[in-house]
Amino acid sequence: MAILRSVCVYCGAAVGNDPRFAETARALGKLLARNGIALVFGGGRVGLMGAVADAALDEGGRVIGVIPTRLKTVELAHPGCSDLVVTSSMHERKERMFALADAFVALPGGIGTLEETIEVITWRQLRFHDKPIVIIDDGGYWQPLRALFDATVAAGFAHGDLDGLFRFATTPDEALTVLRESPAPKRPDVLPQVL
Repeated sequence: MAILRSVCVYCGAAVGNDPRFAETARALGKLLARNGIALVFGGGRVGLMGAVADAALDEGGRVIGVIPTRLKTVELAHPGCSDLVVTSSMHERKERMFALADAFVALPGGIGTLEETIEVITWRQLRFHDKPIVIIDDGGYWQPLRALFDATVAAGFAHGDLDGLFRFATTPDEALTVLRESPAPKRPDVLPQVL
C-alpha cells in the first residue's frame, strides 16, 4: 500500500462555470488536511487552486505551493502557504511538484492542468516513476479525455493497459481510497534531465 505524506493536485486557476468544481476542490483540500496529507499545488490563490488550498489551510493542513517567478503575480501567489517554492521556469515547477509528491490527483482545469496531468501519466508510462495517479471526474468534466484515451488505443497509438497508469474516481473520498490501495512505488522517483 502506498504511503501518502503528500499529494500533488493539478487544477485550474479559474473556478469554471459549474459550482460543483469548486465544491469538489474544497472537499479534496479538507480531506487531505484531515488525513494529515500535505497538499502540493501550483501555488496560486485564485480559481480551484485557491479553493483547494484554502480548504486545506482552514483544516490546519500543510500546503506547499510551487510557482514560477513569472506567474507569481499573474496567478497571485497564495499568501497562506505553509511553504511557497518559487521556481525559475515551468519545467522546474513541474519537477519540484513531482519530487514533493507521493501521488497525484487531477481536478478540472484548463490546458495547463491537462498538460500537467498528461505529462505525469506519460512519465509513468515511460517508467520514470510509479506513483499513483487519480483523475477526479465529478460531473463528467473529464469524459472527453477518457474518450480520447480510448481513441488513442483504438487507433493503435497506445496499448490497452493505459488504465494501469492511472484511475478515474468520482469523489475525493474515492480518490483517496484508490491512492491508499495503490501499491507502494518501487521505482526511484528521479526524472531524466530534460534541459
